[in-house]
Amino acid sequence: MKRDARKGRSAQGHGKRRGDVRTGAKGEYKKKSVPAVYSRKLSIDELLAPAHQQPMKSDQLIEMVVRGMHKGEIRLEDQEKNAYACRKERAMGALHGDRVLAERIGRETAVVRRVIERAHQTMVGVLFMNKHGVFLEPMERHLPTSIEVDGPLYGAKEGDVVRAEVVRWEHEGGLLCRVGGVIGSFDKASTALDALVVSAHLRSEFPKEALDEAAALRPAPHGMDGGREDLRGLLSFTIDGRDAKDFDDAVSLEEMENGHLLLGVHIADVGHYVPQGSALDKEAYLRGTSVYLPGRVLPMLPEALSNGVCSLRPGEDKFTMSALIELTREGEIVAHRVVRSLTRSDARLVYDDVNAFFAGDAVQAQRLEEMHPQLGCALQKMRALASAIRRRRQAQGCIDFETAEPKFILDDAGEPVEIVTRERGEAELLIEDFMLTANECVARMAREKGLPLLYRVHEKPDPEKLRIFRDFLAAIGVDVRVLGHGAKPGEIRAILEETKERPEAMVISALALRSMQKARYDAQPLGHFGLAMSDYCHFTSPIRRYPDLVVSRALTAMLTGGRVPLKGDALADAAIRSSDCERAAAEAERMADKLMMARYMASHVGESYEGTVSGVSEWGVYVSLPNGAEGFMHVRTLEDWFEYDERRMTLRGERTGAVFSLGQALTVRVADVELTAGLIDLELTGPLRGPNAKREKSERKKERERMRGFSR
Repeated sequence: MKRDARKGRSAQGHGKRRGDVRTGAKGEYKKKSVPAVYSRKLSIDELLAPAHQQPMKSDQLIEMVVRGMHKGEIRLEDQEKNAYACRKERAMGALHGDRVLAERIGRETAVVRRVIERAHQTMVGVLFMNKHGVFLEPMERHLPTSIEVDGPLYGAKEGDVVRAEVVRWEHEGGLLCRVGGVIGSFDKASTALDALVVSAHLRSEFPKEALDEAAALRPAPHGMDGGREDLRGLLSFTIDGRDAKDFDDAVSLEEMENGHLLLGVHIADVGHYVPQGSALDKEAYLRGTSVYLPGRVLPMLPEALSNGVCSLRPGEDKFTMSALIELTREGEIVAHRVVRSLTRSDARLVYDDVNAFFAGDAVQAQRLEEMHPQLGCALQKMRALASAIRRRRQAQGCIDFETAEPKFILDDAGEPVEIVTRERGEAELLIEDFMLTANECVARMAREKGLPLLYRVHEKPDPEKLRIFRDFLAAIGVDVRVLGHGAKPGEIRAILEETKERPEAMVISALALRSMQKARYDAQPLGHFGLAMSDYCHFTSPIRRYPDLVVSRALTAMLTGGRVPLKGDALADAAIRSSDCERAAAEAERMADKLMMARYMASHVGESYEGTVSGVSEWGVYVSLPNGAEGFMHVRTLEDWFEYDERRMTLRGERTGAVFSLGQALTVRVADVELTAGLIDLELTGPLRGPNAKREKSERKKERERMRGFSR
């Protein structure tokens, strides 16, 4: 497919820009251009049989959800994840996320007959004005880029973030909304995040009933709670990030008489404080997970619990659920059990400090000695055990995806002043290995005992996405014979190991990750493909994840002979809800990162960077910058026609022969930044060069000489 790089911005993919609310080096807003107006001629069939007059086939009416728009079509998805296309003019004004009743009119096409539930009755966006009126640019990237605003503005100015109510839908005469409240100026990072929270429908305030319940809770008593094992004599401690306050897991390690090691993973017993059906439980169910945004956290539970009563702070007695796992020194699991326990953390350690200790830092070694004389020795034994566990997991074929996560350094006003990359050191890997081990043991025990549980499942890769991954590897010269059509975890791991020294290594890892199914929660133990585990669940973070709380309660019921709170349809519903909340949180966190990256790069417009091509589409090239930000270079900025090769994921210039491919190094300049959508526009710093450049110059020269001959 060819695109004229000299024509205007495309209406597809990244080329579909969310208006022109842009910023220069100083962050000021510019006027927004007039929205494009287009007309369309109906076909004869459409004129003779308009949608509203066509007979309805009741057996073909199915409930579906709108999952997006592409090339003027609405994408619908039914409960079995089957996808259908519907032309925009036959969609009854349905928007992304709407639940609709649709009629199938072919294998892959449908017509919307009725909208059952609107997902965006309320919208959040930035106001802009021009001679045609007032418009809203929604924060939600799946919505139209501009929506007409009617009625009073309540003091809102251009560039302000507002909450608006839809008063007319597209099929009723055009989308129209009215301002319902002013959130603040988008010039402030805090306002941008506030707007994102509202736009993503995240819950930021706790209801009074939940806060009252949290305030009435008290820490674990010094006396024993019936049936709990007193494990306060163990040397246990937490290891978390420097800014963490919700410590929900502690670890311990003992040598056994038979030469084996007893690993203790001690988890806050949140279920003791948050009973099923309480106001706290209902709010936790609705939130599903804690959400981590730059400079703020939206916790699943009020801080009185997450940072107080339940948090495993050093020197405090805490009610816990402990997984006690016997392992050989080679990391093989021999036996395991789960108990209700009473523990006391001896120290609160930080990842960076433990990593420094492992690297031989004498200052950190002295600090650990001062905390507890056996602390350094315990860490070294844990380090050896974690390495053994990791080697066994890798031998079983688990896939380790290396992903770079940005961390923002903020000033007092909450504005980003630096972007650094989060790196996993040995301390982070140690905790990860121990948590994975505990989660696997709990899931295995639950399956063997028939205990109703929420499992963490990860199904086999999507065959079509896997084919695209194979084709790309083959196109860049990677031997894909090791990658069978059924794709086992170990085969994908082997590919990642084989290519880890190639310049495209990060891109290959990203494409492998994209070929995977999304992990989710399910009431059935369907296994975890990426971890190469047949049994897996989430047990170790009940302060911040609702499924872990469900697991904790189920274990308590098993250990005390009580009734399992969730099972059957209720458990299945909890799995769906938890999966939905997790996806919404992840999307909000990604969008927050994009917004903050754009705000940071707004002060670097005009500067050049050495970047790496991280993605290629028919509309242009995505480039990752050294600071972790990602920008987009549109083909319209390049003086050539480009053809997109989907198999190789390349763009090739027709005249110059210049090629853009994944993993390629480029020098680019920051041309512009769009704050509302968090988009960074890049441009190539030098001329296009390719294998045909010299030949093209010669041919042009010959053509000029030939034409001059006619003028003589």
